[in-house]
Amino acid sequence: MRADAKKNYDHLLAVARDVVTEDGVDASMRDIARRADVGLATLLRHFPTREALFEALMCSNLDALTQKADELETSKSPDEALVSWFREGVTFVQSYRGVVDLIASAHADPDSALYTSCAAVHTVGARLLLRAQAEGTARADVNGDDLFALMSALGWLADQSAFTPRADHLFHVIASAIFISPSSNDAKKARGRLDR
Repeated sequence: MRADAKKNYDHLLAVARDVVTEDGVDASMRDIARRADVGLATLLRHFPTREALFEALMCSNLDALTQKADELETSKSPDEALVSWFREGVTFVQSYRGVVDLIASAHADPDSALYTSCAAVHTVGARLLLRAQAEGTARADVNGDDLFALMSALGWLADQSAFTPRADHLFHVIASAIFISPSSNDAKKARGRLDR
């Protein structure tokens, strides 16, 4: 891609990210083009379909989430890495209204443009979970599918205005359920782990 084409592509993606953050996955392609100060034809030249636009938006975020898992795996203890990554994942799914439906369906559809990135996120989440389980800090009856589903569920709850004020509390409840109940001596340490 030429430098000017790459600059235009990045600009359109940045504007699309802002519009989708504000309006959710039902954001108008015309509105994105208007706010990017380009014609609809220019937007469609870069992103010929709505799915192509969301693929570009979601894949960059999902790929960053995968990379974050790799960083945390080498820099944090297993339980801290899992909680930090899980929080990053929940933050991502809460960032775009309606994204939960996209990633939940893409996760099970090998023909989806988002499938590869969703599968990579699922794999690294499962790997972080297995590390914490091997250390004895995470429940053995939780698997990667459960982790992905819980992340999606917390993202969905944030889309519901009645639950928005309790989003952080609900994160703590769900994250606490992933870990083995600490003894009374370890309660403060566990609480600190979740607050990071």
